[in-house]
Amino acid sequence: MAAIDGARRIGSLLARLLGLAGGLAAVGSAKAVDLPENRADLMFHGYDGGGVRATGPALLVRKNMIDRVSLSASYYADMVSNASIDVVTQASPYKETRNEYALGLDYAVRDALISLSASTSREPDYQADAVSLDVSQETFGGMTSVALGFTRARDKVGHKDRGFFDNASHWRYRVGVTQILTPRWLASLNFEAVADDGFLGSPYRAARVFGALIPERNPRTRSSRAVKLRTIGEIADRQSVRAEYRYYWDTWDIRSHTAEAGYARHFGEQWLADAYLRYYTQDRALFYSDNATSETLYVTRNRQLGTFTSVGLGAKLAYTWKRVPGRYEVRIHGALERSRFDFTDFTDIRTGSPYAYDANVVQVFVSATF
Repeated sequence: MAAIDGARRIGSLLARLLGLAGGLAAVGSAKAVDLPENRADLMFHGYDGGGVRATGPALLVRKNMIDRVSLSASYYADMVSNASIDVVTQASPYKETRNEYALGLDYAVRDALISLSASTSREPDYQADAVSLDVSQETFGGMTSVALGFTRARDKVGHKDRGFFDNASHWRYRVGVTQILTPRWLASLNFEAVADDGFLGSPYRAARVFGALIPERNPRTRSSRAVKLRTIGEIADRQSVRAEYRYYWDTWDIRSHTAEAGYARHFGEQWLADAYLRYYTQDRALFYSDNATSETLYVTRNRQLGTFTSVGLGAKLAYTWKRVPGRYEVRIHGALERSRFDFTDFTDIRTGSPYAYDANVVQVFVSATF
């Protein structure tokens, strides 16, 4: 019983930490059958790096019904100003807006939580739709949680000036296990397999062959795998550390490694701070070339498929503004990340040197649980 009580304390801390991190709740909850809290989030986000600026609002509303069902709806917008290295060396900078809408349903039954979600996003030359189903099951008296998930997505890719349109389909399968190790520590292991089919490039991007620009040519199929190991625990009262490692590989011969470490601490009853450091390294795709010296069936100069490293340093801060126990809580969150990208085999043709840039990500949002 002491182990379960300790795990619930960790689960409460994880919920707060991962709420700041965003998008990682699948590995954080020690009690999978609990429905998510009633909540409303309003966020402003911004990205600035490599000649690309993206800003916009985001809104999430979640409401529980009849003790077993939780409904959610969200909206996310990106107002993009693009003058990246690809754009300024091949075309004119441009501005566009992407809007994304999502609906979700969570259903708790016995020791399982079933989640169904659907999303759609639109921009002038790209449409994306996805449906996901996830099931999380507690076993061994709540000490172990097993999660299975599947996503089916379909994209419509276009070139608004040439009247070009094509399609891409995506299948994602995932499985994860979260294990309580001690009253203060837990670990998770997650695996994901992805199969892509269709137009998997950009109709705007050009490759270089013998110094001449030609439309890039990517294979129309791609299979990828990723495995991630994560651990988190309390090292002192109201303090925790976490570490994770992710390995990725695919049929395009890309291999990547991601390592991240973080520390979180409460200051008094109102403040929660979090800091982390992330390192990423990637090998190039089989058909990537900065300037190909022979004509091949597939060729790309997409720098994201080249060899590069990235280092990111981030900090997050949460302040509890109003709290009435058992009724509601209002928090103000802020997050800032600074990243550095260094490309080994992608040349800035304006200067003739390897390309590198810095990027900043900022988030400010208000979260209310009720």
